[in-house]
Amino acid sequence: MRKTTLTVVASVAAASLLAACSHSSSDDAKPGSGKKGKGKFASDGPIPVTVIKASRQDVPVYLNGLGSVVAFNTATILAQVSGQLISVPFKEGDEVAKDALLAQIDPRPFQASLDQAVAKKAQDEATLASARLDLKRYQDLLPDGYVTGQQVDQQAATVKQDEALVQADQASIESARVQLSFTRITAPFAGVAGIRQVDVGNLVSSGSSTGIVVLTQIKPISVTFTLPEQVLPQIRNADAGPLTVLAVTRDNQTELAHGALTAFDSQIDATTGTIKLKATFDNQDKKLWPGQFVNARLLVRTEKQVLTVPSPAVQLGPNGSYVYKVQPDQTAQMQPVTVSLTEGNVSVIDQGLNDGDTVVVDGQSRLQQGSKVQINSGHDGGSGGASGSPMPASGDATASSSGGGGGDAAQPRHHRHRDGGSSGQGGSSGASGGSQ
Repeated sequence: MRKTTLTVVASVAAASLLAACSHSSSDDAKPGSGKKGKGKFASDGPIPVTVIKASRQDVPVYLNGLGSVVAFNTATILAQVSGQLISVPFKEGDEVAKDALLAQIDPRPFQASLDQAVAKKAQDEATLASARLDLKRYQDLLPDGYVTGQQVDQQAATVKQDEALVQADQASIESARVQLSFTRITAPFAGVAGIRQVDVGNLVSSGSSTGIVVLTQIKPISVTFTLPEQVLPQIRNADAGPLTVLAVTRDNQTELAHGALTAFDSQIDATTGTIKLKATFDNQDKKLWPGQFVNARLLVRTEKQVLTVPSPAVQLGPNGSYVYKVQPDQTAQMQPVTVSLTEGNVSVIDQGLNDGDTVVVDGQSRLQQGSKVQINSGHDGGSGGASGSPMPASGDATASSSGGGGGDAAQPRHHRHRDGGSSGQGGSSGASGGSQ
């Protein structure tokens, strides 16, 4: 009896479990039940994306190198005579004009030496005048026999000796004047005075290696930078005229100055395989400062009216580069492309696209071949267009150009990461999307 009861209970429990499973399956199949059907994106609907049309524009081609700002001229101001420093009239860090007074050494000992040299010359000139008078008398008396020819010759030699003494006195005067001028130390060129190294009241010496101040010329100023040796033919074969060089901050976000390439080194560095170049900048706004590190961008040529898309539109897959091209039926097609050049936020397309094709610049992380898309009309798709003017996209959307770089250039990439993280699908990257 007990065994029969257990069998009946087990049969009832199994029937109840089977009914529950059947009920659950029917609920899942009901429309609007909120349950996902088969397929990764089957219930997601159209995927929101930002698009832009491929367009033609001029693309400048730059060679980038790390550079350092170098003063156009630098002078360590040293004392050329020994004496007490009595005045340092410049202000540290200020610009000083050419020939402006930087330091004054006590001039009194040098003025006294000059006065002595002048007096010595006057004394020797008087002696010379007397010797010339005596020579004239001897020459007058010689025909009458009152003096001998030997006396006349000796007096003539004395006159020449006195003339030499006067010439030596004049040289001593010039030397004393030079030494006196050295007591006034002036700026050899216009520049910025650095930190003062010697204070007023100290004795300075011509043999000292410690300068009074370092004077630096910053207007104009130079930037030296290096580039790989293989780019030297491009530089040498560039169009006539000086090549333009841009100095930008290390993060490539801010352009500091425009300049021109003025020289490149006479030989390649064999240890690094690079060549050193030098550019000159006017630097009237003083944005460049000696010792500063910058990125130097050398403009070597400009590609005329080439087909371009924003760099974020180009994805990398196992078979190479590709973009998602939006078809007229609002589906995304993986389109292989050949990229010949990437400059900032702009990629130049050689093959794979035509002028006016619509490509996705944001939201690619959720796309795969044939995905339905919904074009976001409220987002700006960066195009990298040189003009920065708005460009129409497919449908009723418009995508604006973001220009050549900076913070706007990175915006589509931020959108792509955000889309992948919020989809809840374990969003695939551009590269993995190409393999699906």
